Amino acid sequence: MIQIAPSMLAADFLHLEKDVRMVNEHADLFHLDIMDGVFVPNLSYGFPIVEAIAKIATRPLDTHLMIVEPEKYVDRFIKAGSAMVSFHVNATKDPDAVLTQIRNGGARAGLVINPDLPVESLFPYLKNCDFVMLMSVFAGFGGQKFIEETYDRVRALKAEIIAQGLDIPIEVDGGVSASNAAALVQAGAEILVAGSAVFKAEDPSAVIAAMRG
Repeated sequence: MIQIAPSMLAADFLHLEKDVRMVNEHADLFHLDIMDGVFVPNLSYGFPIVEAIAKIATRPLDTHLMIVEPEKYVDRFIKAGSAMVSFHVNATKDPDAVLTQIRNGGARAGLVINPDLPVESLFPYLKNCDFVMLMSVFAGFGGQKFIEETYDRVRALKAEIIAQGLDIPIEVDGGVSASNAAALVQAGAEILVAGSAVFKAEDPSAVIAAMRG
């Protein structure tokens, strides 16, 4: 089943409750981008926003940590309401330990890579992941153009997941829209993150429906 995860970084923060309720009604997950200004050259939001969304969210919170040493913060993000927590494989010295920490905290654990890292960098950790995420743009900024090589990367990652006898979904984040959703799903993606494509549309619910195919 394909899941659509609108990225709340693109939401209207003056009317955040309205956008949260739209996701509750029409989408599957809340995608929350957490940036520290160190791992990526930008800042986003932190615990207060996650907690506020969690209060009225009826869909799971999918929290994507773009921060160094994520092990320092994962427990707090789980406590704030995150059901899924992912971090970048090169943001910590021991990815396996952080994956275990997330799972022990009661959340689903995921690993992320940027477009400049080979998909093979995820392979040693797949057995400890509940999901994996490929960035189809470089983490840190919204509104970037989708990188076409992502399709081949999804196919290669899907093949390795199958080869290892695993059944974990691939999430794709960055420049995803109704125009490329079907091709991503065909390549093997199961969770699609979309920010601007959803929240900048006149009818966000229609865009979500179109992405489902």
